[in-house]
Amino acid sequence: MSQRDVRAWPSREALSREGLTRARRMLSWLVRVVVIAILLWSAVTQRDVPGWAVVAAPTGLVVAGVAAWAFYRTTLQHRLWPSLGLFALLLALAVAAQAIGFDRPAVVLWCGCAVTALERLPLVAAAPATAVSLVAFVLVNNDSWLTTSAIAVGLCLSGYVLRLDAEARGSAQRLLVQERAARKAEAESAALAERSRIAREIHDVLAHSLSAQLVHLEAARLLIERGADREQILDRVVAARGMARDGLDETRQALSALRGEMTPLEDFLRDLVVSAGGTTLAVEGERRPLTAEASQAVRRVAQEALTNVRKHAPGAEASMLLAYRRDEVALEISDSGASQPPGDLTVSGSGYGLLGMRERAELLGGSLEAGPQEEGFVVRLRFPV
Repeated sequence: MSQRDVRAWPSREALSREGLTRARRMLSWLVRVVVIAILLWSAVTQRDVPGWAVVAAPTGLVVAGVAAWAFYRTTLQHRLWPSLGLFALLLALAVAAQAIGFDRPAVVLWCGCAVTALERLPLVAAAPATAVSLVAFVLVNNDSWLTTSAIAVGLCLSGYVLRLDAEARGSAQRLLVQERAARKAEAESAALAERSRIAREIHDVLAHSLSAQLVHLEAARLLIERGADREQILDRVVAARGMARDGLDETRQALSALRGEMTPLEDFLRDLVVSAGGTTLAVEGERRPLTAEASQAVRRVAQEALTNVRKHAPGAEASMLLAYRRDEVALEISDSGASQPPGDLTVSGSGYGLLGMRERAELLGGSLEAGPQEEGFVVRLRFPV
């Protein structure tokens, strides 16, 4: 045992009554009641003591009870010198009781002090305190030396076993507190992750839709101010209405995804390709179920990539490949490059599309690559499964 262990207090969890079962609490109180009853009975039935001592015995008992309670509090607070002072007071009361003639109360106090010192004090202080208590007990005990020795050893073992039991209970209490703190932190982390997921959904669903609507509506306003003909203005308003309808559909899909009510991934991508026009879809490998977060990431990356094709490469033909491989899932969207002059949609958007896609890939432990190729642009998403 190291020097640090010898000087260490039992933990506060061990010294407190926290974690005690109801049965052990009842047993503890029963022991206290029995000890008090023995002390009172011994004081009342003692014949060879002065009359004033019998009258003063209840006062001594109260003082001993208060000192024991205070010893419990000071040891719980790890205050060594006050604890030793109270322990010395209890020993003094035992000596006084022995001197007056209350032999049995004195023996009970000495034995109780020996056990309690080993249970609640640092071993460096408990050892001499227990030794003093047991020496006093041995000097006044009238039994044979073998019986006295057996009782002394039994008291030492009892005190140390109680100490070990209390430390085990204290360790269990600390582990319980740590587990509760870990669960709370996990719940808070899950809540933050869910808020981040909802924020990503709001951006991915609404950002490009609202920004495109804004472009069309602003164009309509400028056309009205310049006195453009009705057909030009109507085209812009109809385009803005279409963007609003698409945004509403995507919002409904996002809400369904947040509730866990998602259509199969391949069906979603086929519908997306059909609505985009000029896009093909190929699926490779054996289909496997994906987590909700992974499935949603594939959907949003596909949507964002096709939106970028429509914005930055009008007239381009796009191809989409969804590959189920042994250790990963890959999604690749490529286009053939713009075949028409860029339109108003080129300047729409929040500028965070690629950033949002990369964030989704990193959350899945994967990666996202985006850049030009020989003809056009390519986006590749990979994540492990």
